[in-house]
This record gives sequence, structure tokens and C-alpha cells, in this order.
Amino acid sequence: MRITIIGSGNVATHLAAAFKNAGHRIVQVYSRNMQHAALLAYHVKAEPLDDLIQIDPETDIFVIAVKDDAIGIMAEQLEPHQKLMVHTSGATDLYALLAFADNVGVFYPLQTFSKTREVNFRNVPICIEAADKNIAKELRELAQTVSNSVYDIDSKQRRILHLAAVFANNFPNYLYTMAQQILTQQGLDIDLIRPLILETAEKVQTGLPAAMQTGPAIRHDQNTMDNHLQLLQDNPDLQQLYTLLSQGIIKMDIDPHGDK
Repeated sequence: MRITIIGSGNVATHLAAAFKNAGHRIVQVYSRNMQHAALLAYHVKAEPLDDLIQIDPETDIFVIAVKDDAIGIMAEQLEPHQKLMVHTSGATDLYALLAFADNVGVFYPLQTFSKTREVNFRNVPICIEAADKNIAKELRELAQTVSNSVYDIDSKQRRILHLAAVFANNFPNYLYTMAQQILTQQGLDIDLIRPLILETAEKVQTGLPAAMQTGPAIRHDQNTMDNHLQLLQDNPDLQQLYTLLSQGIIKMDIDPHGDK
């Protein structure tokens, strides 16, 4: 399939590489920043551009991988070419594209991406949605060329999925940052807790997270929690966060007298 990538960020970079590795042709890469467009285009052997006037109409699909508030702007400018358009957002409704065209869909890869870290795209779930069954079939076939996990997910379900992903990924990463700051203030290295972080992530691959919960809150160990709050006395924001999260854990319906 001939694919044009609109965007040059993390999602665009990994998608373009996955498509190229699967044997598709990346026709062009668009970015407002020509340097960014050129860098990604070089890696996938495509033509870079920073002006949509230069778009090559000889493509099969426009993959819009830009910030959510720019999706409609891109769609409006691409609509005259009357090609299949998809966006890659987890939080944006399909109607953001339907407002401009009928030949549209969603191609949402559920993963956290960084340009400097490789991802095995075969393991990345791809959530698709389409304006009609024929487009859905086309997107499903495209998705299956890059991933072993393809799901039909509508806009409402995708918004819920995106919300869950924030809880599962973005919030824990913030908590890792707070843990690092606590350690750094006492001259300790984050390497000390990397094995703990890895083990926690690995355990939920084989069981439900609630069943894997450990720590003082699930044990109703008030003395330990009070000591922790005392250590945070100079940081009331973290004290409040610690209390809120601990109370949430305590309210979980799990036997507090079980193993640690």
C-alpha cells in the first residue's frame, strides 16, 4: 500500500517504520518542520515536505499522526484529494474526520512511543474504527501487516481505553519521577528500585493487578504509613498524594491479612 504520513513525532516515526518494514511504500512525510520531516523521510525512503500544497495525490491513505487539536485542520486540507484518511489518536472521535470526508477511519496503536527506543510493533495492539464496513476491512488488513493484535474499537470505547492507558502508563511514570526525586534528595540512585519497577510490571502480565497489590496500605499498616507521611512533612503535595493513593488501596476489596 502507498502511505503518506502526516506528522513526524513519536507515533508517526514508529508507524512509518512499521509500515516500511512490512513492505508498504511510504510516499511522503509531512511536518511543519522540514528538518523533522526530512529525518523521518530519510529512514523510510520517502519524500519530505513542509507544505501540504506539495502533497502527492498518488497515495492510498493519509495517516494523520499529529496533536489532537490539529487533526481537523489536516483533514480539511487533505479532503480535496479524496483519499482514505485515518487519524491515530486515542482520545479523538471519528467524527473529527467525518466532518470533512466520508472515506475515513481510525488507526490507533495502543503503546507508549519514544523515538530513541525500539518497539516490537507485532506486539502493539491496533484499534481500528471506520466509516463503513469496506473501510474497516481495508484498515484491518493493513493493521494485520504490522501487528498480531487488531481490534475493532468504536470512538466511545477508544476514549475509555485511552483513559485507562493514562492510569496505567502516564500516572505511574509520574510516580516513578517522584520516587526518583525522593531518592535523589537523600543521595540514593534510582537504579536501586528499577528491579522493583520491572517485577511489578511483569507480575500484572500473568494476573489481575488487584491480586498483586502489596505494601502497607493493603496490609492496613497505619504505623508505617504515618512514618512515611512524617518523612514527607516538607512536601505537603506528596503527603496529600500519598494519602489519597493509600486510601484508594485500603478501599480495595482484598484480604488485608494475606501475604505481603
